[in-house]
Amino acid sequence: MSKQGGSEEQLAPYSMADLGSALPTGSAALSAEDRAGLVNALKDKLQHLAGQQSGFLDSLSPAVKNRVSALQEFQSKHDELEAKFFEERAALEAKYQKLYEPLYTKRFEIVNGITDVESKDEPENNTSTDENREEEKGVPEFWLTAMKTNEVLSVQITDRDEGALKYLKDIKWCRIDNPKGFKIDFYFDTNPFFKNSVLTKTYHMIDDNEPILERAIGTEIDWYPGKNLTQKLMKKKPKKGAKNAKPVTKTEQCESFFNFFSPPQVPDDDEELDEETAENLQDLMEQDYDIGSTIRDKIIPHAVSWFTGEACQLDELEDVDEEDDEDEEDGDEDEDEDEEDEDDEDEEEEEDVKPRKSRQPAPKKGSIVQRSGPAGEQPPECKQQ
Repeated sequence: MSKQGGSEEQLAPYSMADLGSALPTGSAALSAEDRAGLVNALKDKLQHLAGQQSGFLDSLSPAVKNRVSALQEFQSKHDELEAKFFEERAALEAKYQKLYEPLYTKRFEIVNGITDVESKDEPENNTSTDENREEEKGVPEFWLTAMKTNEVLSVQITDRDEGALKYLKDIKWCRIDNPKGFKIDFYFDTNPFFKNSVLTKTYHMIDDNEPILERAIGTEIDWYPGKNLTQKLMKKKPKKGAKNAKPVTKTEQCESFFNFFSPPQVPDDDEELDEETAENLQDLMEQDYDIGSTIRDKIIPHAVSWFTGEACQLDELEDVDEEDDEDEEDGDEDEDEDEEDEDDEDEEEEEDVKPRKSRQPAPKKGSIVQRSGPAGEQPPECKQQ
């Protein structure tokens, strides 16, 4: 860490995330006793930081020190409000998660043909056979279609994966408290690919309030022999002159959505990683979290809209709006740069054409030169916004 004044350590800014462990988990609101404990912990933390920063504060003038003290009081009040915000947000999320559950249950029952709905379009004299009715039970390939419609997930699903994902009955997620994070459960019907009825992906987060991933854990899939979708058999011809003339069969890893359940692992000793390996690992973890958060925040709550394609269209419109905003900002920057370039060109032309009439002495090396405009005005690239 850098040194302040050659002796005192310069501390990182204090964050409410440091008190995350002091917040009680669960859907219940904080009791008066819990809230008092949280506030006291916060004050103790601030006092501790103030003590460590005493060397720096002592160097300030009395007037400035008094102002900083007032600012600290405001900050303390802010942090108390922030703690209450975290508390109320957690309770609100838990409340609505319970309200969603009956709707998710109804969706599950209809998708899987457990219950049915009265047809609005089917005529009364419909002559379809019972066999055809059985084939139309539920909503076939509901979750597969919903995930394939999403841009993030579609690139993860191969043609080979589709056969297994057709057996996907439901996807649910929930928060976990110790350690903090969330998990996603994939419920499968009996299928010819693996024995598991539930595949789980768990994310352990460093902080609930910020998407900082510590690590991810996936269910080990119990594949049936020869059905592992994350592997493929490669037959290689023997080299010329080899004693064994039979082709050599090797098993290699291949792209598959089910690699999602074998996430990248962070080694216990980070010092063993070189810079390039660490960057690659970071990219893989970010991609893995992006997939998980997409399933949690988009697919599960809006599965029907993804199945019909409506959510995809809304996503595309949002992307277009964002791109337009970025293009406008880039366009404004380009116009400013063009104007500055034109001004610079005009100045250079004026310098070349006009004779030097100024009697001002030549500037010394390292001094600031006012190149144009009335006295005291800054050049375009230095103007304050």
